[in-house]
Amino acid sequence: MTDPTRQAHTDTSGSQQRPDAEPGDGQADAAPNTPAYSDIDLDRWREYDHVWTDSLWLIESRDATGGHELDYHGSFVPQIATQSLLRYTKGDDIVLDLFLGSGTSAIEAQRQKRRLIGVELRADLVEYVRGKVRPELLGDRIRLLHGDATDEAIVGHVRRHLSGMDADHAQLVVLHPPYHDIITFSDHSADLSRIDGLPHFLDGFESAARHAFQLLEPQRFAILVIGDKYARGELIPLGFYCLDRMQRVGFRTKAIVVKNIEGNERGKGRDSNLWRYRALRGGFYIFKHEYVMVFRKPS
Repeated sequence: MTDPTRQAHTDTSGSQQRPDAEPGDGQADAAPNTPAYSDIDLDRWREYDHVWTDSLWLIESRDATGGHELDYHGSFVPQIATQSLLRYTKGDDIVLDLFLGSGTSAIEAQRQKRRLIGVELRADLVEYVRGKVRPELLGDRIRLLHGDATDEAIVGHVRRHLSGMDADHAQLVVLHPPYHDIITFSDHSADLSRIDGLPHFLDGFESAARHAFQLLEPQRFAILVIGDKYARGELIPLGFYCLDRMQRVGFRTKAIVVKNIEGNERGKGRDSNLWRYRALRGGFYIFKHEYVMVFRKPS
């Protein structure tokens, strides 16, 4: 698999026609043949090896360039943001991240010249992420909001910022909620990682998904990064429960990518011998994967 951190920003806008161009590729001055949701020129599809299309992502290590770093437990690898923005956005599109965390999507939006509205429950994290964004972008192309993704009030808050960006909707939604109570992220009562009981967690997540649906432009995409969990000796298929809630609010499922979690274990337990012993004793398997689920909002 080609490393997207090395090629993701390759200039594919050159006008010279390829020697191996097939009939129908068009002339050099023809408008790019791009989908409505990305800048990928389908007439030059062979040049996009850095854009992944397989449903199994084996990532050897986190991208640590361009401001990305493993500085927060539970953050997803930057390559997820890289691939999502390359595949499902155009330049200047607005990305809405309702669980901003340490700002991986904000950094990637900055790198790829996209705009972003990020929502985060923890005020200290909002301020922390501000320090990662170039000052001239803050409050303009990159807007960081302190708020609760599960609260109906967030819809109006985001809409006001969309209006300030001359837009009615976001063009991509990113959702990376807590994997229920695997890691506790704060002492805030609205924190999904503190909610008692799986049904209440799923109801809270469904509220966030509904708000995402309302704020997303029709025919555009949403990315859900989620994993499963064990509880009381039983597998809890959290990812598929969340998929169901996404469908309930109106999203259509487009794809499920399985991604390894090697090199991203902070907060997930590094003592492999202990977990191996527990697995042998308990009859389960150690999680080495999570999901990147792709949804689309119908027209």
